[in-house]
Amino acid sequence: MLWPMLAVALAFCGIAVLAVFAVRVHTEVRRLARQVAETSLRIERAVEDLERAASPLAARAGGAGTEQH
Repeated sequence: MLWPMLAVALAFCGIAVLAVFAVRVHTEVRRLARQVAETSLRIERAVEDLERAASPLAARAGGAGTEQH
């Protein structure tokens, strides 16, 4: 009777360890998702800034280089 109880206890410990790792993975995934969202917003702001900075240059160029032969 000792061996089956030992096997059940070890199985329970193994499942508990897996549960702890699952919780850790879940929290890290949430943190990574938050960082990805923040970085995406920063990229969007940088794109807007770049478009704003490039529009005077494009207007000054007056469409140069768009001529077709």
